Amino acid sequence: MNNPAPAPARPRGRPRGNPPTRESIVPVARTLFLERGYRRTTLRAVAEAAGVDPALIAYHFGSKKGLFADVMQFQCANALAVEEVLGGEPATLPGRLVDAVTELWEDADFRQLTTQGDEAAEVLREYLEHELLARLVEFLGGRDATARATAVVTILGGLIYTRYLNPLPALAALTPSEIRRVLTPALRTALAPRPRTDAPAGADRRTP
Repeated sequence: MNNPAPAPARPRGRPRGNPPTRESIVPVARTLFLERGYRRTTLRAVAEAAGVDPALIAYHFGSKKGLFADVMQFQCANALAVEEVLGGEPATLPGRLVDAVTELWEDADFRQLTTQGDEAAEVLREYLEHELLARLVEFLGGRDATARATAVVTILGGLIYTRYLNPLPALAALTPSEIRRVLTPALRTALAPRPRTDAPAGADRRTP
């Protein structure tokens, strides 16, 4: 009696044809991270849920940490759409920045993702530094762009910490619109160009 021929093994590495893209895998991974947490979510489980070979996950993301970073950054990018936030009326930019942060962090699923250990904190730091801070520096331009952008990110980072990560009761009690009203003046000041304070060498700086 002839034994049936074994099924051919699926090739590893870059898949051929038109396989699921990384964008279609990220929502599946997001669901598992929310349901199981970071430590209990495996690449094999994500592959099974997405209906793909584990090699495809490794090819697109490299590791579970890389996959989790994409999940977090995908969520950030949806709310903190930097190009849209920066592309509006300059006078209302401070309010748009506050709204983008509060809309992201008021999402219960996103807050749950941010509780998943050092991996979440690292992704948030990288996103603030490489996406928001870098784009703000480019957008503002000029000699003091880095200082102004850093001041803005510092204010927004303080909002994240004192309202969502380690809440202060007074701030946690405010509505998003109240937070916008409170922080808009500080952000407007942070965004404003700094006046030059340098004087010619040897000039008398004393007030007459």
